[in-house]
Amino acid sequence: MMEILSKLLGEANDLLWGWFMIILLLFTHFFLTIRTGFIQRYLGKAIKLTFKKSDKNTPGDVSHFSSLMIALSATIGVGNIVGVATAIGLGGPGAVFWCWFTGILGIATKYGEAVLALKYRVVKKNGSYAGGPMYALEKGVKSKFLAVAFSLLTVFASFGIGNMAQSNSLADAVNHSLNIPFWAIGGVTALLVGAVILGGVKSIAAVCNKLIPFMVIMYVLGCLTVLGYNFDFILPALSLIIKSAFSAKAIGGGLLGGTIIMAMRYGIARGLFSNESGMGSAPIAAAVAKTKVPAEQGLVSMSGTFWDTVVVCALTGITIVSGILKSPEGYAGLEGVKITYKTFSIIPFGEYFLMISLVFVTFSTLLGWSYYGEKALEYLSGGKGIMLYRIMWIIVAYIGATTSLKVVWDFSDFANALMVIPNVICLIALHKIIKQETVGYLGSKL
Repeated sequence: MMEILSKLLGEANDLLWGWFMIILLLFTHFFLTIRTGFIQRYLGKAIKLTFKKSDKNTPGDVSHFSSLMIALSATIGVGNIVGVATAIGLGGPGAVFWCWFTGILGIATKYGEAVLALKYRVVKKNGSYAGGPMYALEKGVKSKFLAVAFSLLTVFASFGIGNMAQSNSLADAVNHSLNIPFWAIGGVTALLVGAVILGGVKSIAAVCNKLIPFMVIMYVLGCLTVLGYNFDFILPALSLIIKSAFSAKAIGGGLLGGTIIMAMRYGIARGLFSNESGMGSAPIAAAVAKTKVPAEQGLVSMSGTFWDTVVVCALTGITIVSGILKSPEGYAGLEGVKITYKTFSIIPFGEYFLMISLVFVTFSTLLGWSYYGEKALEYLSGGKGIMLYRIMWIIVAYIGATTSLKVVWDFSDFANALMVIPNVICLIALHKIIKQETVGYLGSKL
């Protein structure tokens, strides 16, 4: 029975995460880029706003910086490190360009999501704030059905892609490098996750504020160190990435192969999945930011896509391609995480560096997605069952680290894909609101 279910879900995911999702999200990215007057040009302002201090009386639960760190904790994950390697392995070096290109366009969608999250957020009875696509769908689109559907899918997806997949990847990385038993890794992971999430959003924000900047800086420095060893191959790697992105024929064999269609297919899909622009998850974190201006937080949130895809994913891609060019024979027959391990093995203790990086990104994703799922449940239950959800999250984190349940991951991918549909409907239906808020804040004629 489980095998049949896994097969059906796999076939559904191949369809949903194939050209259907690529076309749907790229259309949304292009559409909102135009409607916002190419909001990407305000990226510098967005980064500055991230560090803006809010007045104590400003409505919201956490600062701009904290809301962005929660969002980045969920988006900067295994996909940035392993997913990019997989895209290169399947689509060739050109996949890196299309991943980067998708990130540039996705900035506009992430902006629009956050604007709507702030526009339609609510204040709960306990004084805390809540928002996201479910509230925009109910209050803006006037569709309670889509709001409930989105929330249910978010809860289900959170336990899979946000929990079990992450704790399993974390355990695999530690066991591979240190040979620690899975049950021990699962126990420590569950305890650490519990210590953070039981304190609620402010506890999660406090940890993410310190963990995410350190994690990103550490990983970027690691990539730059590898590029230092591969210095003579940096420009050839960049040239090959661009050339491969527009090549109608495969340039070489093995990992250096791939047509333009393959490069687009895997590069765009990886970019879309990595930065979550259009999925509707990140605006749940944006909604609790301290601000009275929706467009202000929209700018802050869109910088997350820049850091996630335009910086981290692109840097990973260039690092891997430079390594392949330097010693192509060493990559023969490698797939997924093994490609990344091979790339970092050139530096001292490279395997342990990558293990630590994977531990950080998976642990942070466990925190970020726990908050997304909790807020979705809060919408459905009116606030009941939140503590039970947190306890279940801790238990499932242990199960994920000690058990491999492929059907759970398949269902999570399925739920993630279906989350996109009501969220895109919301963005398109309320595009005039997004434009109105943008004009009101930036004072430009779109």
